[in-house]
Amino acid sequence: MKIAYSPCPNDTFVFHALVHGLVPGAPKFEVTYADIDITNRLAASSDELDILKISYAALPWALPEYRLVPCGGALGRGCGPLVLKAGANDSSPSAEADGAALSGKRVAVPSERSTAYLLFRLWAARHVPGGVGEIVVMPFHEIMPAVRDGRIDAGLVIHEARFTYQEYGLSQIVDLGSWWESDTGLPIPLGAIIARRSLDLQQIRDWIQASVAYAWRHPEASRDYVMEHAQEMDPRVAKSHIDLYVNEFTANLGDDGLAAVTTLLQRAMEEDLVPKMDLDKLRS
Repeated sequence: MKIAYSPCPNDTFVFHALVHGLVPGAPKFEVTYADIDITNRLAASSDELDILKISYAALPWALPEYRLVPCGGALGRGCGPLVLKAGANDSSPSAEADGAALSGKRVAVPSERSTAYLLFRLWAARHVPGGVGEIVVMPFHEIMPAVRDGRIDAGLVIHEARFTYQEYGLSQIVDLGSWWESDTGLPIPLGAIIARRSLDLQQIRDWIQASVAYAWRHPEASRDYVMEHAQEMDPRVAKSHIDLYVNEFTANLGDDGLAAVTTLLQRAMEEDLVPKMDLDKLRS
């Protein structure tokens, strides 16, 4: 069976047991490690991958061939994307002032179909007068150096950048997760697990939940695997990354998680940011 997910610590932590033969009854897996921008595109174009980690924002393009697996993904609170700029914070008095600073600016994003970018577009529609300028897609690990070096005006960052952006001399313009939580009261839907419709969804769910449970019971077992793929990340940062992104919603999406996903996609459809879709398909 073929599976694709990122080399980020939360994904390698979650799937370590599954792809290393530690989940009883699960088949052997062939793993593709890929940036979220790549997996988002593969979900809409590849006919080879059975299970993928993609952005929730990419679901409208993936659901014709795949189903949402209600576990293994990334949702949570206090873990949203950040919009960063070079230099110190100006202590802007309002979201509107922060948004005005982005009017007509060149902004880097990790994927045009990422949840981070979708949240940014929903926020910017309210707070950036006249809209932003050029959007530049680049791998997320290249964004902070580009902001620091002045090659772009601002950057939308995800994952471990929450813990390291100050090392690059950067500051926040807005925490999109905080905005989303205050605006909706819901957790932040970031990364989804999808499985091809020809597969047994309950079986896939059981395997992934067993892998998550194993990871929590034996956190030391995946340590070498996590760090092997963590792009020279400090082990303390990797642990903070796992602690933030692997949580109750990873084990079970639940009603709150599903409400977060449907709210995100409903708002996106209302703004014509994603194709129209039947939200009931998220349950089937």
